[in-house]
Amino acid sequence: MNCKLIELPKIIDPRGNLTFLQNFHQVPFKIQRIFWTYDVPGGEMRGGHAYHNQEEIIIALSGSFEIVITDIDGSLEKFQMNRSYFGLYLPALTWRHMENFSTNSVGLHLSSSTFQEHEYIRDFEIFKSL
Repeated sequence: MNCKLIELPKIIDPRGNLTFLQNFHQVPFKIQRIFWTYDVPGGEMRGGHAYHNQEEIIIALSGSFEIVITDIDGSLEKFQMNRSYFGLYLPALTWRHMENFSTNSVGLHLSSSTFQEHEYIRDFEIFKSL
């Protein structure tokens, strides 16, 4: 799997810390879309798909959740997201879902393309055949 945690810059200040992102410095693609997930009810999952070409970085801005990556052989890799200065880079053709959301968690998603329904692979069997 080619997913990797990216440590983001952390400016420590007694008044409160600051973390930032810049295209092509911390983000290996040009950001075309930004969205966030929040108010996820207990026990719910988000995701459950892959993208044909889109790359993504997911950051837990508040609270925590897990990102579960499933390889075509069925093996799983879990990433606990609970620090706002780490992002998980997900290349194209990465099957993922998110689970175990804490109360008031917020997940920020940075995407390499605008929303296009045909970009989504929502059937795992089709994903395995690609």
